[in-house]
Amino acid sequence: MNPEKLPFVGAVFRFGARDRVLDTILLLGPVVILAFVILGRNLFTKAVTGLYILSFIGYVLYNGIR
Repeated sequence: MNPEKLPFVGAVFRFGARDRVLDTILLLGPVVILAFVILGRNLFTKAVTGLYILSFIGYVLYNGIR
């Protein structure tokens, strides 16, 4: 399945920043929040949320330096 053919995801890829990694990170944000809400606050969800935030910040800084 091609993600560009999904209704919402395809729109983000077509009109986004033309950066697949950043678009994917932004699309995963609501999934991370939903997992945090459903699973509650525990070590796993804190780790996933922390890794998500660190990957977002790291990628933005990487693009800023590059």
